[in-house]
Amino acid sequence: MLDTNFIKKVVNLTVYSSAVLTLLSVGAASAGDNEIQFQLTDNPGRWFDTGTAVAGNRSIAIASPGVRVKFSGNSNTVHTRSSLIYPTGAANMPFNTEPRKGGDDVTLTTPGLYVFTCSIHPYMFGAVIVDDPKTSGLDLGSSISLINGITVPTSSDLATRLLRTFFIATNPANWQDYASNKPWHVTYPDVDVRVDIGVVNLPDVLNARYGNDIPLAALENPETPAVGEVWVATQFETTTGKEKPGTVSAVDGTSWQVTRKVALPSIDMNNPHNMWTDKDQNVIYVTQWFDSKLTVYDRQTGKLIRNVSVGESPAHVMTLTDSDRLHVTNNGDTRPDSVMELAPLATGVLGRVDIGRGNAHAHWMSHDGKTMVTPNVFSGDSTQYNFHTDSIEAILPVSSPFGHPLATGMMPDASKYYVANLLDSTIAVVNMDTHQVTKHINLIKNYNPITGAISGPVGALPIQTPVSPDGKNMVTANTLTGTITIVNTSTDEVVAMLPCDPGCHGVQYGAKKGGGYFAYVSSKFSNRMLIVDPDPNGDGDPSDAKIAGQVGLFSTSTTQQDDTIKGNPGMGGQGILPIPLAYNGWVQNLPAAWSNQLTPAQRDPIK
Repeated sequence: MLDTNFIKKVVNLTVYSSAVLTLLSVGAASAGDNEIQFQLTDNPGRWFDTGTAVAGNRSIAIASPGVRVKFSGNSNTVHTRSSLIYPTGAANMPFNTEPRKGGDDVTLTTPGLYVFTCSIHPYMFGAVIVDDPKTSGLDLGSSISLINGITVPTSSDLATRLLRTFFIATNPANWQDYASNKPWHVTYPDVDVRVDIGVVNLPDVLNARYGNDIPLAALENPETPAVGEVWVATQFETTTGKEKPGTVSAVDGTSWQVTRKVALPSIDMNNPHNMWTDKDQNVIYVTQWFDSKLTVYDRQTGKLIRNVSVGESPAHVMTLTDSDRLHVTNNGDTRPDSVMELAPLATGVLGRVDIGRGNAHAHWMSHDGKTMVTPNVFSGDSTQYNFHTDSIEAILPVSSPFGHPLATGMMPDASKYYVANLLDSTIAVVNMDTHQVTKHINLIKNYNPITGAISGPVGALPIQTPVSPDGKNMVTANTLTGTITIVNTSTDEVVAMLPCDPGCHGVQYGAKKGGGYFAYVSSKFSNRMLIVDPDPNGDGDPSDAKIAGQVGLFSTSTTQQDDTIKGNPGMGGQGILPIPLAYNGWVQNLPAAWSNQLTPAQRDPIK
């Protein structure tokens, strides 16, 4: 016989759902059969999918102790099943698998909150609350541990901030929609939960700490135009002509309007993630992160040129300045030769580059075509590779064992580079001549994880972190805090913090008309792009950095499209590509039509 207290808790959790009877049957199966099934998918928000919605969320389940959690695959690429959060001291934790498409399972016996993710695609979330039916309130446990070793009470700001992020990420209705002209509302299950200080109401706590029904700022164009255009991987936007999500959106740097959406329904383009271009700025290279392809299309027409198989979960693509050859990181490949080299315009795969590690993500190239640096996600280190000698110069630890090095940025003279460590919330500074880590920039030193008090610039869970073309500053997107941090590269100190949107993710620099640079910032759970002026006074000091403008990434009546938008308009902002390329080494190769639009300082940024 089922425990009536357990069933009452299931009913409370489904208060906002229209499928109460279905959910009751799920609760009964969890309590009687004691099994939960997550299907891993390519679908925005529903990456860990139970098939049944709870308060609009299909990625959470509750069960009694001893539940068997099964993971099956319905994705075009490989994923890990990794325990991001679990009750401190829980049996069978931490749980982590190798990347694969097949199934896995784990048995959960300790009451509390478990959040699973994919270490390749770390915003994929699925949660299980293992509840002791003899207690009041759903059990979250007295403390939670993260896979990188951090432990905090469940009533702490870090715990509730992570929980809020889960509910935002896994329900598209909770994303910030700047096209709606409505306040931002986040729906939480109306349920009491048991934490270290007792039983509290979940939405009451989250609303009190972080607010709700928040008015969204009006979109406003920068006063100064940009040179060229900005392409953004609106990775979660869905269209009628294909099964898989994702478009790439072009924003004109003068009108700041979305001029084109490229969905490529003929190849069912799947989660376009990051872009680059050739030396003539004629084509766009885009990786399909939930697939195995690098796609090439015409920048001016959006027409498909070719679709090339490169490996599992290709993440980032860049070119060498001296040859225009492409290099693609296969984020899902565990082989040490996991970086693919392609001929210019991706006309053929030339071979594999052995970086000594698998699972690299956002690499960077040097201005002279000599060096590539990679963040090696699974191994907590970074590789420096020399193309002139075809050899590894160094592999350096840059984070804790599970710190998740995710992205790199490099000084324009290749004197040092930076590695953003997602779960450690640090940025490692590496001297490229001595191959030594000279510093770790602690992005959360001004944050109290228990109280939530902030005493200075803060950036938790950093992602993309490029260096400005002139080498004077570095802008970092921080996804947990929804903040943008700015580092003065002469001191490697954080000197400013700006607000961002939930899921703050992508950053790239582009040329500002008349001189200087903009840094463009995208967010996964928002359809707005922020334009940051990192040096508005032009004095080289980024401490006065400001938001210069904010533009919507959704279509207008004049947007050219190769497919009809169906859902998540303009959402999922991740990789960014300003055209023309303004970085040292690439900018010197621009055709005259682009180069003539730049100032002398922009044409040679470190002269």
